[in-house]
Amino acid sequence: MTPQELETAIRNGKLPSLCYLYGEEPFLIERATRLLLDKAVDPSLKDFNFNVYFGNESKGIDIVDTAQTLPMFADQRAVLVKRAELLKADALEVLFDYIRKPAGTTCLIFNGLKIDQRKKFFLELKKQGALVEYKRLYDNKLSGFIISEALVHGKPMEPAAADLLSFLIGNNLLELSSQIEKLALYAGTRSKITLDDVRAVASSSKAFTVFELARFLGVKDLPNALKSLDTLFRNGEEVPMMLGALARHFRQLWRVREMVERKASPSDISREVGINSYFVGEYLQQAKNFDRQQLRSIFDELYRCDVSSKSGGQPYTLMHGLVMGICA
Repeated sequence: MTPQELETAIRNGKLPSLCYLYGEEPFLIERATRLLLDKAVDPSLKDFNFNVYFGNESKGIDIVDTAQTLPMFADQRAVLVKRAELLKADALEVLFDYIRKPAGTTCLIFNGLKIDQRKKFFLELKKQGALVEYKRLYDNKLSGFIISEALVHGKPMEPAAADLLSFLIGNNLLELSSQIEKLALYAGTRSKITLDDVRAVASSSKAFTVFELARFLGVKDLPNALKSLDTLFRNGEEVPMMLGALARHFRQLWRVREMVERKASPSDISREVGINSYFVGEYLQQAKNFDRQQLRSIFDELYRCDVSSKSGGQPYTLMHGLVMGICA
């Protein structure tokens, strides 16, 4: 079953008696779980009809016993198993007979990070269509997610604003959701969320400072790049996050430069590289500041900084040297 099929079924009132939600995107797993629980259990009867277990603590029989217990004063109960990937083999064996014939009065939900589809437990779940995988969104899907989330809050968002927010925050859906909620409140009675709104609201975040750092490095503005770097360290930002954002930025500049050399039009560059047309001019200007050899050297330095930061190197010294080198 796909996430979309599960959500449609839930909204149509067709709750599964069994589902295993797993994957690399905990925000979407948590949201789907909340949607299931909201439909499965009356909030006033949660004390009677809702139980939570943890995979690293359960032996399986406790989950089965609860799942087979009739609900009290209601038609259905819910059982949630968190960290289900930590269920031991003997617990899965106990649960196997139950999942072959789950109780119709129980909605049994497993949450896990990953599965082993070679095991008979997961083969049976797959056979029943009870496995639902939540994959991490690719960067080119983030703007669509942002626009959809904004509509949930009753505010359309400009495509350029969504692109900027996705660049600032990346694929941290929990943080994106939080920022979208803030933007909807900030927009107030206005009909939509604009690019200026994103600049105003997200400018106080660490992500915006990383965005600024990348932009200042792109134009080789050393004084402002160093100010942004100092702000990041003052705010407690981690080096891996900074390096990841810079690697993404310079990957995009490399692709822009290649397309410019092929005489590609700005609209083609926007589409191929995944940059909103609003920002293409800025990226074109930055790409002119680096030839292929310089870009290759930057990636070598990014890799060196990453390795050194994980093997005892001084984070600020490493990043300061990186910034100085790029702006030279």
